Amino acid sequence: QVQLVESGGGLVQAGGSLRLSCAASGRTISNYGMGWFRQAPGKEREFVAAISWSGGRTAYADSVKGRFTISRDNAKNAVYLQMNSLKPEDTAVYYCAAHLSGLVVVGPLDYSYWGQGTQVTVCS
Repeated sequence: QVQLVESGGGLVQAGGSLRLSCAASGRTISNYGMGWFRQAPGKEREFVAAISWSGGRTAYADSVKGRFTISRDNAKNAVYLQMNSLKPEDTAVYYCAAHLSGLVVVGPLDYSYWGQGTQVTVCS
């Protein structure tokens, strides 16, 4: 089993930055593909970013491309999401997730493990 705990969320003004962290425990995630998803009130959970097991491949939703950066540190068993130029529409609960294939995967149903989420609120 893999336990994932997100941190780093908060309240920020539009144009600001936040860095989300996802700490894994219970098992090394060095062979797992990792992803970030978000869910705004009244909306479905949506893909934000994903990274392969080595960090060599990444993918981003069009809405965050050029503003967000996903990275990982396998030695620390952690994944990060650097969010810059934040917009009010980025407001959501952000979730970290892990899947077994190690590849870049954008569909939430392919992920086996999920964190509890961290709230990000961007005010205008």
